[in-house]
Amino acid sequence: MKLYPYTISALKKLQKRFLLFIITNQSGISRGEVTAEQVKSVNDFIVLTLRKKRVIINEVYSCPHQTKDNCRCKKPKPYFLKKAAKDFSLNLKDSFIIGDHLSDAECGIRAGATPLYVLTGHGMKHRADVPVGIKICRNLKNAAEHILMVTNA
Repeated sequence: MKLYPYTISALKKLQKRFLLFIITNQSGISRGEVTAEQVKSVNDFIVLTLRKKRVIINEVYSCPHQTKDNCRCKKPKPYFLKKAAKDFSLNLKDSFIIGDHLSDAECGIRAGATPLYVLTGHGMKHRADVPVGIKICRNLKNAAEHILMVTNA
């Protein structure tokens, strides 16, 4: 895993005002392509790598299901956003979700949070399909700048 050069500074700026979470769909688990332990190992590595740089991820929420499983936790369903709100006393209308999949944006809308779509990762692949009204940002750095600007931080 390699972080973009701006990742740490962007997350540090955001964590001054917001709690940080990872919400991830990992359908490879239910397809047998990867084990839950392997996914947990990668997520633990990410969290530890960020913690060493003084960036705190408060929780990692991971859905192991495929769409056909019709679970309650796979994005775009807002289950994990609502769980984070309950677990950490968050106000979702004052929260943001940053992602590179359309399901991330839809999850945010369904939960009442503000979605930001980034063009890094898988973002460019579906850029043309991003619904009107969803803020598109070049990357995490630009998403963080936008959030801090609109929240006057």
